[in-house]
Amino acid sequence: MPIEITQTPLANAKPIHVVAKDGLDGIAIDARARAWAKASGFSGQSGKVLAFPDADGELAGALVGIGTEEGATAALALGRLARDLPSGEWVFAPGAFDAHLATLALVIGGYRFERYWKDSPRDIRLQLSAGVDLARVTCEADGIILARDLINTPTNDMGPADLEEAARRLAKAHKAKISVIEGDALLKQNFPMIHAVGRASDQTPRLIDFTWGPKDAPKVTLVGKGVCFDTGGLDIKPASGMLLMKKDMGGAANVLGLASMIMSANLDLRLRVLIPAVENAIAGNAFRPGDVLTSRKGLTVEIGNTDAEGRLILADALALADEEKPELLIDMATLTGAARVALGPDLPPFFTDDETLAADLSRAGDTVADPVWRMPLWKPYAKKLSSRVADMNNVTTDGFAGSVTAALFLQKFVENARSWVHLDIFGWNPVEKPHAPVGGEAQAIRALMRVLEARYGK
Repeated sequence: MPIEITQTPLANAKPIHVVAKDGLDGIAIDARARAWAKASGFSGQSGKVLAFPDADGELAGALVGIGTEEGATAALALGRLARDLPSGEWVFAPGAFDAHLATLALVIGGYRFERYWKDSPRDIRLQLSAGVDLARVTCEADGIILARDLINTPTNDMGPADLEEAARRLAKAHKAKISVIEGDALLKQNFPMIHAVGRASDQTPRLIDFTWGPKDAPKVTLVGKGVCFDTGGLDIKPASGMLLMKKDMGGAANVLGLASMIMSANLDLRLRVLIPAVENAIAGNAFRPGDVLTSRKGLTVEIGNTDAEGRLILADALALADEEKPELLIDMATLTGAARVALGPDLPPFFTDDETLAADLSRAGDTVADPVWRMPLWKPYAKKLSSRVADMNNVTTDGFAGSVTAALFLQKFVENARSWVHLDIFGWNPVEKPHAPVGGEAQAIRALMRVLEARYGK
């Protein structure tokens, strides 16, 4: 991790004081430091960091503002420290903030994607506050950083074969069993829509499948959209629409990040991870508008638009997952622009008909500042997916409620799972945040992990 955290007491650790807006007078610093802060215009503004000296002019400590933010949101604002704190040894001074989230924010706030160049990060060591679990912080940070790294890697180094290799590394690290169905074997083993979407690429399509945990434990299955690049297919995107399409495997990246957390925390569950990995490319054998594909489930799908390919590969993977009747089935995908129009880049919608799960996930998102928002599986809209020649179309004709109709499409492939939830994530930070630079992002996996810990923690 870019920031070193340790449970070992650091003899020279300087205190970091967390200050709310106009709350400077309540902070336990001496008069000299208080005067320094006021002269510097520091009044607890959100994200502002100010180091202050002692009587000899040496570094004595730092102040960081959280403004009017409260709870988990305030703690995440402390990620700014990773960029603005002077190098050295530090420890959070006691205060009314979430010390775990503050530590996590500092660690992931120091993230840099350095595969192709090297930054010069600050050399920061943080002594953990009392009650903060090093293993838990590391578990969450590793999962987030894994997801970010995978999304940030361009497709020339993160095609379907590379995504498979990333899954293999993770599976090997946790002694999970992994298998991959690739190329024409997808047809032989009845994954026709995964094959159709990915066959035009020079990297063959594949279904990545790994399992971990006791066979008799509750089954939890994660399905992640792994479109490593999306040209739009024959319904080609404009150039501007392709600029971020390396992130169209963001669902797979987040599923792997969540799987990393689950296995590191050794939750009491039987984990299965399914990732259909493809590139939606253009060639003479590309699938076409008007084609009718037969899915693994047997439902036929008319292709109204080749740029709605993610739901096709997810449908085959969901059908497989559903066959073993998991207790909980979670899918994640960078699926629709409609979700971004509705809720923007920072607030992923989720869809489920399980009221308890919906309440648990919403509450968890608020608790850990990993927000999600429930959207409806509005049944009357399902008829918009009708076709004159097949069981359904993969798109609607009017363009309305795109994220809802995409979720309704996926729901047709889930019958046996006790509970199912679909998350339509963006997987990208378009602007810098205190705890994250511009680039690939882990979304909703901390909230999901909170739910899973409550249900399956030992």
